[in-house]
Amino acid sequence: MSKNLRIGIIGSGGIARAHVSAYRKLPFVEIVAVADVIPGKAGQFVEAEQLVGAAAYDGHQKLLEQDLDGVSICTPNVSHHVTTVDALRAGKQVLLEKPMSVTFQEALEMTQVARETGNMLTLGFQPRYDPNMKLLQDIVQSGRLGKVYYAETGGGRRRGMPGGTFISKKLAGAGAMADIGCYSLDMALNAMGYPRPLTVSAFTSNHFGRNPLYHPEASKFEVEDFGVAMVRFENDLVLQFKISWAMHMDTLGATMFLGTDAGLKVTPAGRGPWSGVWDGAIGEMSLFHDEYGGHTQTPIPLIGHKLNLFDEKVRDFAEAVRDGRPAPIPGEQILIQQAIIDGVLRSAEARREVSIELPN
Repeated sequence: MSKNLRIGIIGSGGIARAHVSAYRKLPFVEIVAVADVIPGKAGQFVEAEQLVGAAAYDGHQKLLEQDLDGVSICTPNVSHHVTTVDALRAGKQVLLEKPMSVTFQEALEMTQVARETGNMLTLGFQPRYDPNMKLLQDIVQSGRLGKVYYAETGGGRRRGMPGGTFISKKLAGAGAMADIGCYSLDMALNAMGYPRPLTVSAFTSNHFGRNPLYHPEASKFEVEDFGVAMVRFENDLVLQFKISWAMHMDTLGATMFLGTDAGLKVTPAGRGPWSGVWDGAIGEMSLFHDEYGGHTQTPIPLIGHKLNLFDEKVRDFAEAVRDGRPAPIPGEQILIQQAIIDGVLRSAEARREVSIELPN
């Protein structure tokens, strides 16, 4: 493709600024349009970001009528479904910020429309672009662990509860499970090849979010600030998934994969009350195995890098559009974790194990 890619941005909040910054580093990309549902906000964004020549629209429909190669969707969760479906049907390639949607049924329709139209739907999970995340995936899928029968993932902030749209059930769909839990799920599920889930048994709570001692919007807090789940998959595999926006503890522990030949332990990088969440980097990785009749622990050397992971995700999307490659992180994969999160919420409400139904 000889011409520059023409990119539109739907939603002009803080995350949109990160997309603009990443696109600006790509010489073959031109940001030509911005839309926001709040009248005048897109125009203010265009001016503030000095997007010379870019058009501003009040709402995404007019933007989608323009000659665009792709769009970044940076709206609140509640708008992900309609904007994505409209963009795909308008012939645009889509980079969608996480989480995928508010409900599983919305996510299912989004993947179906992408398949029907033949247009790209890729999700914004930048931790995948850490070379050490790829190393983790290579180790798990290499067979070095033998048969993986149990995995554990999750993380937590001692204090880290957002507000606004994030705490509304109608607008966000879920709380900590979707907001930061999606990163933990993607790390573990991607490493294991996104196995097919069968059932989930879960518990959630919002003791901190509903307490005015801990949250200034306690009276409006409707989602979970903590959750734990046991997920059963095909091929006799189980996953323990736990996540927290707030807790009286420093960590919910490492991510681990238990196999018949070896185990792999992975800890997040960083220290402090926000460090235990998998939207960052890997701190340490160790292999536990037996050698010469004795228990052995082998540290895995980490790969040093200076990559900006957010920039890498935007670049990969743009290059995939330019080169006609498939979606880097396809919606069909993330549909599986949406089904798990949906199962977590249903199970917690019903106080029992529930089935997860996925289309064939």
